[in-house]
Amino acid sequence: MTTAPDARPDTLARFVARQLAHLLPDDHDALPTLHAAMPAALERTRGCVAHVRAWQARGFDPLNSGQYATLLYFLGREAAVSQRDDATASRLFLLNKSLNGLELFHAIELPDVFFLSHTPGLVLARAGYADRLVLHQGCTVGRKSPDERPQFGERVVMFPGSMVIGRCRIGARTTLAPGVCLVDTDTPEDSLVLPGAGRPRIVPARREVWRDFFVD
Repeated sequence: MTTAPDARPDTLARFVARQLAHLLPDDHDALPTLHAAMPAALERTRGCVAHVRAWQARGFDPLNSGQYATLLYFLGREAAVSQRDDATASRLFLLNKSLNGLELFHAIELPDVFFLSHTPGLVLARAGYADRLVLHQGCTVGRKSPDERPQFGERVVMFPGSMVIGRCRIGARTTLAPGVCLVDTDTPEDSLVLPGAGRPRIVPARREVWRDFFVD
C-alpha cells in the first residue's frame, strides 16, 4: 500500500513547505532550505527508524506521527546547522510543536538513534543525551540553571510522565517508571526507578527494558 505523501526528498520538502505556509505564514521562502536539508534529514530519520523495533519492518512512513516528528526535528537541525537558516529551523520547531505537541528545539542535540513513542506533552531542554533513548508522552527533561542540566547514559527508558530535572546523572540502561520525578539525583547503571514515599526508590533492574524498543 502506498502512503501519501510519498517519502522522496523533493516530495517531502514540498509537503512540509505547504504546512509551514498554512500554519506559520511568513515572507521568508523556506522551500530552498527544505530542498537542501531534506536528503540528510531523511537519511538520519531512516537510520533511526531502522533501529526501532516497532518501526523497522515497514521502514519510514511520513504519516506515522512519531516518525514524522523525528523527521521534523532532524530537518530543523539540518536547516540550522548545515543551511544556516535559523528562521526556517524555528518555524519547523513550531510546526512540530503544533502538529505533535512536543517541545523539541532544533538547538537540542539528540543522538542518532532514539524513539519517540508518543509525543504529546513531551518537553526536552538542552541536556547530555545518549544513544537509544526512549521517550513517552508527558516526559520532561529540564534544567535548573545553565550549569545544572541532566546527563544521560545510553539506553535509558523514560515512561509516561517521568521527569529528570537539574544536576542528574542517569546511568546507562536506567528505566524510569511512570510519574517518577528525579531532581538533582544520580542513578547507577542498570537501575529501575520507582515511585516512593516522599522520594523515588532506586533498585537494581531485573531485565534490560530498552530491548523492548530497539532491535540492537
